[in-house]
Amino acid sequence: MTHPHAHRRLSPFREEVRDAVTPRATLLVIGVVALQLLFIASYVGALHKPRPRDVPFGVVAPQAAAARTMARLERLPGSPLDPREVAGEAAARRQILHRDIDGALLVDPAGTTDTLLVASGGGTVLATTLENLLTAVERAENRTVRTVDVAPASAGDFDGLSSFYLVVGWSVGGYLCASILAISAGARAANPRRAAIRLGAMALVAAVGGLGGAVIVGPVLGALPGGVLRLWGLGALVTFAVGAATLALQGIFGIVGIGLAILLVVIAGNPSAGGAFPLPMLPPFWRTIGPALPPGAGTWAARSIAYFRSNALTSSLLVAAAWAAAGVVLTLLAAWSRQRRQRQEQEGGRGEQRQEQSYEPEPTGDGASGRADEPSPRGAAAGRPRNDTFTDPDRAD
Repeated sequence: MTHPHAHRRLSPFREEVRDAVTPRATLLVIGVVALQLLFIASYVGALHKPRPRDVPFGVVAPQAAAARTMARLERLPGSPLDPREVAGEAAARRQILHRDIDGALLVDPAGTTDTLLVASGGGTVLATTLENLLTAVERAENRTVRTVDVAPASAGDFDGLSSFYLVVGWSVGGYLCASILAISAGARAANPRRAAIRLGAMALVAAVGGLGGAVIVGPVLGALPGGVLRLWGLGALVTFAVGAATLALQGIFGIVGIGLAILLVVIAGNPSAGGAFPLPMLPPFWRTIGPALPPGAGTWAARSIAYFRSNALTSSLLVAAAWAAAGVVLTLLAAWSRQRRQRQEQEGGRGEQRQEQSYEPEPTGDGASGRADEPSPRGAAAGRPRNDTFTDPDRAD
């Protein structure tokens, strides 16, 4: 038999559950689950089956041999290569160092051994894939191939991943620092002055973090060549770009903006950055969005600094600078817009108060209305009769 007061004993628990699981908390939990699933879909979708697609590839050979070789490479299943004729070995090396192509085949019509030029500094996986692919192609023609690494990855940079992890560290520092600055005094930037202070603090953190990362991968660990100063500048730019973008998103959307920053930087940006697998080995979607996001732009620039004599930096630096500039402008605009909205609400509240006061009925009583035929307070004080019905409403009679 159920105790008649059992439901009363459960009511405090139900109230605690109701207070804990608010609609806002429910929406945030749903958002976290969505980010979790997007994380899995993005990383597995981008990295579960890497294969080369339309890799820019040079062919150096006499006219007849070049046409025959290019036709053979174009017919490969899955279109792994995008072959183009290059005029000479020097031109092929130059285009590789300028990152116009990822490899080149030097055909020797007088012999049976051709030379493959690769650049493991741009990604060891891609260089190895090209070597395996061209070895199989040459074997089918009863030829052999020898590989020459034009821009080799350093001995301390296993698989050429140090550039990627360096940029990931800078990016994580950017959005974590911005998130802390944003939520330390409320979910939104209170005013333009506070927003400017946060952006200034973000710039300082970016400078320190950029220098620290450059020193760690350079002099401390010997993972990346290229010089501390250039990597420092890149690190400061990437960190500030991510941080400013996070502040902007948080200023516009509140705490949800932090989740959007994670979506852009971690879920979309990292797997498409060309780190674990260079861009030519990624599926079309990730290959397209990667260069437009800070992790992809930063990874490309870091490899260019370390292994390609700082060539092909302009586009990636412009991408990072655009994110930084947009973050600054939107952060300040969001703060200014919020301040303006608050002022309008305050002015509207004051107007309503004045309107209520203007319609407030005048008190009744001895001389309160100011009419000449009503007794004045002075007369009442002089001993004139008073109407207790109006002057003392607390009396029971």
